[in-house]
This record gives sequence, C-alpha cells and structure tokens, in this order.
Amino acid sequence: MNTVYDMEEGMHYVCQRCGNCCRWPGEVPVSEEEIAQIAAYLGISEQEMIDQYTELRRNRAGLTLISRPNHECIFLEGNECRIHPVKPEQCKNFPNGWNFPGWRNVCEAIPVPKDSLKEVTEVKSQQNSEK
Repeated sequence: MNTVYDMEEGMHYVCQRCGNCCRWPGEVPVSEEEIAQIAAYLGISEQEMIDQYTELRRNRAGLTLISRPNHECIFLEGNECRIHPVKPEQCKNFPNGWNFPGWRNVCEAIPVPKDSLKEVTEVKSQQNSEK
C-alpha cells in the first residue's frame, strides 16, 4: 500500500512539472512492461535500456532507474523528463498516489478540488499543446 502525507481532503494535486520530485533521493522501480515502453520510446533495445539506465534495487527485487550522483533521475534534463510520455507509474502517481513526509516543501503541484479536476486538466492539456 502506498503512503500519502499532508493531503488536503477533497483535493487533487496538479503537477506543474517543476522536476523537484525527480531530484528527491530514492528508487524508481520499473516493471518489464515499463522497460519495454521506455526502450521503444528511446529507440533502443530492452537490453540496452536495462544496461544503460537501470540497476538492481536495494532489496534485490527488480530494477530501478539509476540516479545521477546528485540524486536526480537519469532522465531529468533541466526540469523536463526525457521520457515523459512513457514515464514509470511511480512518477505518474506522485503526489496523489504516493508521496513522502515534507513533499509539499519541494513540490509545486497545485491543489485543485476534485470536482473541478476535469476542467483544469483540459486547460492544462491545451496549454501544453501550445508549447
């Protein structure tokens, strides 16, 4: 079960793509399916994806994306995720599906009432397509 901290009741946090969660120390586990999707997106083989961008998890139960020495995700370029369209579930689910104590001190996600989420998502989608 995933743990969430410091969430306002009835709110959904809309990502602002600040990249701060990608700089937080920790593992980003990847499944076989995610490895295949990322490899296809990057135009490399699954074995190349595994060899170049993953390592064994600390608990030895699967693979995780490697981090740079400063703890940034290997796919973070500035504030942009190089694999955003196929990013792992762990990344997609932050901060609403899981987070860590103190996440609101580093994350720029905006709290939005869940009942108005569809409208906000449509506006954000339109803004992203204009970039």
